[in-house]
Amino acid sequence: MTKEERYAALLPQVKSLCEGENDIIAKMANVSALLHREFGFWWTGFYRVENNELLLGPFQGPIACVHIAYGRGVCGTAWKERRTVVVPDVEEFPGHIACSSESRSEIVVPVFKGDYVIAVLDIDSRELSTFDEVDSRWLEKVVEFI
Repeated sequence: MTKEERYAALLPQVKSLCEGENDIIAKMANVSALLHREFGFWWTGFYRVENNELLLGPFQGPIACVHIAYGRGVCGTAWKERRTVVVPDVEEFPGHIACSSESRSEIVVPVFKGDYVIAVLDIDSRELSTFDEVDSRWLEKVVEFI
């Protein structure tokens, strides 16, 4: 099964998990668990916008940074620029925050509520160049359910 097909099969599950659920933390927890299990990423989770910083939310994987400043690292950049950021090699990203030395590539997708970014979905891989346009497109669809 291609990556595209895996995402296509996953999206109805995401919809089912999130539809009718009002608690954003519950949605984030289930979505991060589902993505992590399905794709075997190194780290899969959310950071929530709280008090003008990103605060660690539900995740799967090793321990993580708790606070991330606006515009800092990949997560803070995705929040500030209001766009998905794909990083093929985290060592080449200026200002990368190394929560784990095992992370090699990363994708961060902003979660919107109206015009506001309320969170970001952050996914790390132990391999270089794991993420591409396919991941961007499908993960942007995934976070619409949050």
